[in-house]
Amino acid sequence: MSVDTYRRLAGVLDTLPNGFPSTESGVELKILEKIFNPQEATLFCDLRLAYETAEQIAQRTGRPLEGLEERLRTMADKGQIYEVRMGASSLFKMVPFIVGLWEGQRDRIDKDLVAMFEDYFPALEEQLLSIQPQIMQTLAIEETIPFAQEALPYERVSTILEFGQSFSVNTCVCKKERGMLGNPCEKPREVCLFVVPIPGYFEQFPAARAISRDEAYALLNETEEAGLVHMTSNVQAGQYFICNCCGCCCGILRAIREDGLPARLVINSHYYAETDPERCNGCGICTDERCQVDAIVEEEGIYRVVQERCIGCGLCASACPEQAVRLVRKDDADLMPPPSTEENWFEQRGRARGVDFSAYK
Repeated sequence: MSVDTYRRLAGVLDTLPNGFPSTESGVELKILEKIFNPQEATLFCDLRLAYETAEQIAQRTGRPLEGLEERLRTMADKGQIYEVRMGASSLFKMVPFIVGLWEGQRDRIDKDLVAMFEDYFPALEEQLLSIQPQIMQTLAIEETIPFAQEALPYERVSTILEFGQSFSVNTCVCKKERGMLGNPCEKPREVCLFVVPIPGYFEQFPAARAISRDEAYALLNETEEAGLVHMTSNVQAGQYFICNCCGCCCGILRAIREDGLPARLVINSHYYAETDPERCNGCGICTDERCQVDAIVEEEGIYRVVQERCIGCGLCASACPEQAVRLVRKDDADLMPPPSTEENWFEQRGRARGVDFSAYK
């Protein structure tokens, strides 16, 4: 089967609202060839962003039903698509490259694949992070949220945990990538938290390390102490993951920290940090140990937050020994309420990119 199979797959992925840009080098095709065999690539293109049973997929596409569910489950086990098991039945759907397909390769990446991804990232970053609505939103450390203004439910990390019934944790693919490139991170690695509203869900998947709700809270406390940023999908309802990210590994935070992209374009945030020069004693903890995007600068022994770079995570405020840093809710004119659901996010993003993905709904 020719390279046309992978060109078709790349075209489908780029038609999805998240995007998958082409390059002159064609490195994106090499990435896909490394992840999919030709039969898997062809089957992926027949799926949709909505969950379907194997029977529904066979009826819609004309594929033989015999063996189809087994093939789909194999692809799900390889992180190529998503599967939801409801008792004896399974539902399947395609996933965007980011967030979805690439993160699903965390247990399968090798140095060659990581090197390809690093070559591809500048093109991916330019498309992924320059279009609204943003892919991700910041979840501020709850103890730093101003008491004067009650946070909306989707702004609270606890809302996601309380609506969840099953929880699991996995290794961060970004940290694994950077380690393979010779830039290991000293912060905790097993920090990717997944949450679903189905009891006992993760016990069905041996690759996932199932944890309790209490353990999920403990994990978030650990990541806050380690100086990691809570992030989730940029929607108001239906979040199923909480990333806990550092500025040295996370592609989104690196875009701000290393490439100088304005924070408001890269990630949706509802707050910004502000320092009180009368309280600041110049200890430097906020910038040396906490801020993951280099948003705090020193001026004559006093530290100031550069609002254009601030992502409102609360890491600086939670660790300031003098309580000289606080979070401030953005003005209404600067707030960008997330789309209500993932489906609504797809619609808004698709319009912004000018792509017609109706064939994959």
